[in-house]
Amino acid sequence: MVIKHGGNLLQIANRYESDVKDWLDLSTGVSPFTYPIGEIPNHVWNQLPQTNDGLEAAAKIYYNAPNEPVAVAGSQAAIMLLPRVLMSYQKSERCVVALPRVGYKEHEHAWRTFEQNNSHWQVLLYEEFPTSEQVERSDVVLVINPNNPSGQKFSSAYLKQLHQSLQQRNKALIVDEAFADIPSEQSMLTPDTDMDNLIVLRSVGKFFGLAGARVGFVFANTAIKQQIEELMGPWTVTGPSRWVMKQALLDSKWQSRVTKRIQQASERLNQLLDNTLSFPRAGTDLFTTVYTDDAIHLHDQLCRLNILVRLCDEKNALRFGLPENEFQWQKLERALLELKQKIGASQ
Repeated sequence: MVIKHGGNLLQIANRYESDVKDWLDLSTGVSPFTYPIGEIPNHVWNQLPQTNDGLEAAAKIYYNAPNEPVAVAGSQAAIMLLPRVLMSYQKSERCVVALPRVGYKEHEHAWRTFEQNNSHWQVLLYEEFPTSEQVERSDVVLVINPNNPSGQKFSSAYLKQLHQSLQQRNKALIVDEAFADIPSEQSMLTPDTDMDNLIVLRSVGKFFGLAGARVGFVFANTAIKQQIEELMGPWTVTGPSRWVMKQALLDSKWQSRVTKRIQQASERLNQLLDNTLSFPRAGTDLFTTVYTDDAIHLHDQLCRLNILVRLCDEKNALRFGLPENEFQWQKLERALLELKQKIGASQ
């Protein structure tokens, strides 16, 4: 089964028989403010990727982590490997993994696919928080913080308590922090974090606006990291991607500037949605999710206006990313005002 995500603008434009250049793509939640790459040295293209180039050390500094991570081709690569990696750490023949019912569906897809092929993992879905009974039953608990697309946030105090309760039974906690760059205080990663029975996934594509670089990181204990490296094989992250991301992770001045820019854009987006689509909403600084029973119809209407947003998997919400410039803001505002008029006329 192939899961549909945001993006795929070429396919959508073809479906609506329109020119892709006329579209505004707000469907991915990726920051529109891309880190300025500059000129990549020729030797980076010519040589095989090298793991001692300082990328992992830069990631440790940026994420304020207790150890260096494994670099992967986007956190998606790690998501697909984790069911197999964690299988060897469990003693029983039939193990349970607790996953959020609403969230990034690639997690559930990875565990269910492995379950079907190996009859080893049983998937247990929880609502907003796993109950104490679900935690007690589980060998692995996975939390997305903040959740994508619901925007639900878990405090670091709650997650540390959850980690401790699982660790006491030699069970594991996975925390997906793909959207945790703003604010970073929610992260499980601190210099004194105990990484035993804890796996933290980070993605650089969202905050740095470099989704095409396909770089992510896995923070875990040494044994878990070694297994991931063995399963991935060599050169999983390209040399140019490693070079670019090292510069970005160490550029604290750019990070500070773009954080303010993202926060200002988020405030503007929520104000615009307040004035047009008066539906319940939630989200992070990089996206806002609007909840409505009419999500399928509104998604289609926006597509007819050449604006692509994310129709969430439950078909009850639309996720809006951030426009990049004033032209895009004006295009979105005109479309939302037109939708507001149509909604008012139908009521």
